[in-house]
Amino acid sequence: MELLDNLALGFSTALMVQNVLYCFVGVLLGTAVGVLPGIGPTATVAMLLPITFSFEPVTALIMLAGIYYGAQYGGSTTAILINLPGESSAAVTALDGHEMARQGRAGAALATAAVGSFIAGTVATVVLAVAAPPLARVALKFGPAEYFSLVLLGLIVSIALARGSALKALAMIVLGVLLGTVGQDIYTGTPRFVFDQRELYGGIDFVSVAVGMFGVAEILRNLENEQTRTAIVSRVKNLWPTREDRRRIVGPILRGTGLGAALGVLPGGGHVLASFTSYAVEKRISKRPQEFGRGAIEGVAGPESANNAAAQTSFIPLLTLGLPAHPVMALMVGAFIVHGITPGPNVITDEPALFWGLIASMWIGNVLLVLLNLPLIGVWVRMLRIPYQVLFPMIILFAAIGTYSLGFNAYDVYAIVFFGLLGYILIKCGCEPAPLLLGFVLGPLLEENLRRALIISRGDPSVFLTRPISAVLLTLAVAALVAAALPTIRRRREVVFSEED
Repeated sequence: MELLDNLALGFSTALMVQNVLYCFVGVLLGTAVGVLPGIGPTATVAMLLPITFSFEPVTALIMLAGIYYGAQYGGSTTAILINLPGESSAAVTALDGHEMARQGRAGAALATAAVGSFIAGTVATVVLAVAAPPLARVALKFGPAEYFSLVLLGLIVSIALARGSALKALAMIVLGVLLGTVGQDIYTGTPRFVFDQRELYGGIDFVSVAVGMFGVAEILRNLENEQTRTAIVSRVKNLWPTREDRRRIVGPILRGTGLGAALGVLPGGGHVLASFTSYAVEKRISKRPQEFGRGAIEGVAGPESANNAAAQTSFIPLLTLGLPAHPVMALMVGAFIVHGITPGPNVITDEPALFWGLIASMWIGNVLLVLLNLPLIGVWVRMLRIPYQVLFPMIILFAAIGTYSLGFNAYDVYAIVFFGLLGYILIKCGCEPAPLLLGFVLGPLLEENLRRALIISRGDPSVFLTRPISAVLLTLAVAALVAAALPTIRRRREVVFSEED
């Protein structure tokens, strides 16, 4: 009964005219971003973050959330039609979706993606509504030692799930934590790493780091690697799948939804991992594995469902523990803090209208996505014809104006340039900026809870092992670290043995 009352509060908040309007704007922008390759939801949320600071908190968060799961949805459209995934998690959809389009079944593939996304998003929203309150009550029992261990676990798991070198991911997290320590000490007020620059006494601005690392750096990378894009798509027909198609997609949608809902809470790229895992599962259990990669509709239904379910459930650790599961959620943490709200277990009691309004808006957003995307397929494809040289300067200009308007300080714009160049250099060196942003956001939280736990225990470090929850979380962190290191160790062993041979 309490859940129904809370959902009623949520829908009454989400259905307010301004909230529905900005939810619509969010999913529309998100879909457009998902269609355009090279920008991505992280860069877009980072660049649009400044304009939401003048909104009411619930309106701002509804819009930003809409951008995120709209981008997860929009990436499938061009993946299917022209084999050009607009978002990393849509790369799996392109394997069979584009083959279906080449066989004249683009309509069935797009409808399958839409139906799977809607069902998965709806189920994941219910999971979020049911699971978040008890998890928040558990989180209220956490002390500084438990929070330190939890943050450490999140950082290490993000290393294990990162693409590429685990050592580079670890280095990026350490760099992010170091950048997070710039400014005055949280307990003594002593300046740290400020180099006599007055602007650094308050720490490095989160928006400047996010916009530079994910906006400017990604744009520089894409301008360097620009390729000729063609968007010649015949008229899409027969949008509704056949009876045989509907029979074949039921199982993949349900399995993909379950996998995505479970994997979405993992730090790092839970939605990407969910898509790839769903595709692997469907191919393994299929009676027609030879069709995968050649237009199997299950290869569209499963990954798309997993992708969108993960996009919704990634809000669970943010809303219940105050911990971001990936860079977009780290940006959401920044939005919470700017609006004077501390993300975590107290949000559900201190800001119930915001908490339940955000959850209810996700279902509304999923309905809007279905109503928007199929009729606008032609518009999304035509957007691909916009030259990068026209599109990207406008994006950078918009980001610079938005960041400057926060404090009317030119230093913030210089910071965007600095972090944009730094991000570009890191990308060229094969390093991912995403772990750096997670380290930057979680670093101060890690330091604060470490020092608070040691103060309470009078300097006794065994407090992290004598408290059961903290000990379990640290054990999981060690296991994740071992799992991340094993591939490197195995490669070294192979090299040694091959040299001896």
